[in-house]
Amino acid sequence: MGSPNDYPVEGKHSYTFTSATAEARSGISLSQVSARLLAELTKTECLSLLDGDESFWSGLQSILCDRYNRRPFVHGAIPRLKIPGIRFSDGPRGVVMGQSTAFPVSMARGAAFDVELERRVGDAIGKEAKAQGANFFAGVCVNLPRHPAWGRSQETYGENPLLLGECGMALTQGVQKHVMACVKHFALNSMENARFQVDVQVEDDVLHEVYLPHFRQIVDGGGVAAVMSAYNSVNGEWAGQSKRLLIDILRKEWGFDGFVMSDFIFGLRDAATSVRNGLDIEAPFRQQRERHLPAALESGELHWRDVYAACERILRKQIQFAVQTESSQPGPEVVFCDAHRSLAREVAGRGTVLLKNEKVEGTALLPLNPAISRIAVVGRLARMANTGDKGSSQVFPPRVITALEGIQCAFPKAQIFFAQEADEAAQLVPRVDLVICVVGYDHQAEGEYVVPALKENPTLQNLLPPPMNPTEQEMLGVIQGNARGQASSAIAVGAGGDRSSLRLSTEDVELIHAVSCHPQTVVSVVAGGAVLMEEWRHKVPAILMSWYSGSEGGHALADVLLGRMDASGRLPVSIPTDESHLPHFDRHTTAISYDRWYGQHLLDRLGVPAAFPFGYGLSYTTYHVDQLRVVATRQPPQSPETEVHFVVRNTGMREGRFHGQIYGRLGVPDFPSSVLLGFAPLDLAVGQTRTARLMVSLRPLQRYVQGKFVFLHKKVLLEVASFAGDPNAGAEVSIDAQAGLQGSQIYLA
Repeated sequence: MGSPNDYPVEGKHSYTFTSATAEARSGISLSQVSARLLAELTKTECLSLLDGDESFWSGLQSILCDRYNRRPFVHGAIPRLKIPGIRFSDGPRGVVMGQSTAFPVSMARGAAFDVELERRVGDAIGKEAKAQGANFFAGVCVNLPRHPAWGRSQETYGENPLLLGECGMALTQGVQKHVMACVKHFALNSMENARFQVDVQVEDDVLHEVYLPHFRQIVDGGGVAAVMSAYNSVNGEWAGQSKRLLIDILRKEWGFDGFVMSDFIFGLRDAATSVRNGLDIEAPFRQQRERHLPAALESGELHWRDVYAACERILRKQIQFAVQTESSQPGPEVVFCDAHRSLAREVAGRGTVLLKNEKVEGTALLPLNPAISRIAVVGRLARMANTGDKGSSQVFPPRVITALEGIQCAFPKAQIFFAQEADEAAQLVPRVDLVICVVGYDHQAEGEYVVPALKENPTLQNLLPPPMNPTEQEMLGVIQGNARGQASSAIAVGAGGDRSSLRLSTEDVELIHAVSCHPQTVVSVVAGGAVLMEEWRHKVPAILMSWYSGSEGGHALADVLLGRMDASGRLPVSIPTDESHLPHFDRHTTAISYDRWYGQHLLDRLGVPAAFPFGYGLSYTTYHVDQLRVVATRQPPQSPETEVHFVVRNTGMREGRFHGQIYGRLGVPDFPSSVLLGFAPLDLAVGQTRTARLMVSLRPLQRYVQGKFVFLHKKVLLEVASFAGDPNAGAEVSIDAQAGLQGSQIYLA
């Protein structure tokens, strides 16, 4: 970055952000132009880059008494130098600002197993963000939901690191056609109520093999502009000021050249330490750093070189993306436009998972006959605009199509009856030809634990500036849990959090039992993750996992029920039969250990079958797979890959979408018996045969030893399967830890 004499001094400012972008466009290196722009800043302006532009208490008031992220949160704008600053919009189910398109939650999009579809979602989100004044989207959430009770599971793509990485990278690439993207929360954030206090203990090999590879994939392959740190601590070090995470791993080991932003308000515990250890921006307001950094710099606790390094990273990415995205000029008409609503509908349909579809009078219940004349739609969620939790990811679309509305539109000539409670629903059963039962969760049952009531964790109050007037004192009272905010759209203190149960409510179970005597009953489950279904799943012929399905979810549900779209979703999580088959989870704990055993891998280790395994999902047609073969192998810097071909034929009577899932089996101790290596969707007409060609990663088969990924085994059985544990065609591959892949031979199971 040059010598200290090159650093900012008071004075000239003829060189502006506009000058810097013009030079970068002409071919001058980003490091040169960012250093030159940095030299124009005063020391006060340098410090202003390191946090938000709005004062803490006025910013908090807008969140608690109006709504969250109505407009961009701005960090480090310097008008005199035309520096726009980081103009933040949250996600990931769409742009939180304004009245944007609400896409299905990330878990539903993970269930689509389709990276190209997710890239299209990213493109739409990027356009809507830019059209509303943002240049930064912080909605690439790829934390691994180790336990389905995690209230924020809905914001991430599933339990598998490869699925997380592929989907997160696709979203990043789509978004970054228009604005900067930020991946979060780094790292090991998968608890809500305890997230401000919990220390996660993890061994180094497990950290790199299980909980970090998806972050690295997005850094390496997605070119993500920024990383958001997590609230929790990792091995005794707060993630927002962890030298091990932010410098040693992220920057030195992975070569990340972007900037790091804190999670909001409680994302760091020591202002000077956070700067020194690699956290560039404190978000979203002027808070700890404004109070403490000047004194730390004066005393020598913090050096200006650390401040300048952070400033240079922030400016460099702003310049890079101003040039990179200058051809993107979306107007306000893209927000909630017909094309984006259509995409939201497509995604919701593709992510709907058909878990059960038994025959009724010799024919599978689904898809439905469009001539059905009397339908009962039951359950309180059927007519609720239920797009997910009401935390920082809440999107405010102008309209949401509920399940009831979707069914009414799809069956315009049918009589549609609605009942909310079990008794009323039972009375409808003899009068109708079909029952559609909508059950599950809403924001009260699961979600982000947004702002903790300080009386539960009083030490957090030390992180806040002291209130200086009655209005600020009132806001302190709100977050102490002694007063309430003033708007229904505002963030509620203490709202959301981890689930208290993994099963449906008593009312929902009673509702299912009340209608299950009808031979044509379909249950649609709305949730952000796995739901235990043992009390009732054997009593009904058809079950769909519909998730929180966004603005157009009701239409999408009807599309799948009627077979306008094949039931092609696949479970991005495993659904166990019992809570005892899950890892330990205490939502109020202060310390927890994470290992590699969770989800499908834990079920396999325990030797217990899943109710529905990872990757599972039924279709409206059938397929035959053969001729699996390994074609080529290579070892790029990130991880070794192998190209796999196989042939699929649609053997049924309807067009459909086949999801080829490639798994690797090792048969070695203390390692999962089967791991996902790749996946790809194939659309096939009736009778059509296609050859699938895809590159699959062998990184999930490697172990992390002494700072490197290596192969510790010789033989791997590759298989193309319909879900985890489904025996199908496979190929044996010989692997040498030093020479790489040596050869392959065909093996058909």
